[in-house]
Amino acid sequence: MIRLSVFYPVTEGATFDHDYYRDKHVPLAVKTWGLDGAEINKGVEGPYVAAVHFKFESLDALQAAMGSKGTSDVLADVANYTSIAPVLQTSEIVG
Repeated sequence: MIRLSVFYPVTEGATFDHDYYRDKHVPLAVKTWGLDGAEINKGVEGPYVAAVHFKFESLDALQAAMGSKGTSDVLADVANYTSIAPVLQTSEIVG
């Protein structure tokens, strides 16, 4: 199992619309990539304003999703909720 995590670091002067992110952006990504859902985190303390975690069956499935037609729409939508540059982490879930 592969997890794609997207983190949004606390950035002075940046904006982040948590409602838009939860209600529109993440559902767009889930639908586009054919996933069952995602785990969304709203930062309380620490270095991140928000994060989301998507699970894929394999690295090939993740790569296919990233290459899919709708991914450009997902990426273009980022400007609708934040001015923060996201940080991506791909991980193998081992436990």
